[in-house]
Amino acid sequence: MRQLIWVLIGLAALAGCAPEPSTSLRDPKALISSASLFDSARFGGTWQVVASGVPGCSGQQNWAWDGVGAYHVTGTACALSAQTVDERVVLTGPGGRLAARTGFGGEPIFVMWVDQDYRIAALGTPSGRWGMILSRQSPARPDLLKAAREVLDFNGYDLAKITP
Repeated sequence: MRQLIWVLIGLAALAGCAPEPSTSLRDPKALISSASLFDSARFGGTWQVVASGVPGCSGQQNWAWDGVGAYHVTGTACALSAQTVDERVVLTGPGGRLAARTGFGGEPIFVMWVDQDYRIAALGTPSGRWGMILSRQSPARPDLLKAAREVLDFNGYDLAKITP
């Protein structure tokens, strides 16, 4: 009986050391980039969530640029769940690097890519906890959607987990 108790204690200790299941949408070893020619004012406005790591999540996001260094973002988050967001998102670095206090999981936000005419954008976070594609129209133009998905793939995202 004593041996059984020690075996069970040992198994419990080992279970505590097991890595947690990965909830990341991207390979953590992959490099991630942000849009180097990001224009804050042009990014502002209304976007439709056309694909995200939250299956079936869709909706609208409004990114109201304050002209100084931040957006007031409202709408459907589609980052970690279908929750809504109503928060100030601050431009923190070169390219499309942003931060929210609690919205979008409170993680750094990278605008990895936006097309030249600001019709579609690929956003995510270095941890890979969330990723999404925003489009000015829904449904998105197929060629632009394909390009945005290629950018997510290039940045290590598992495209099977980024769905409409």
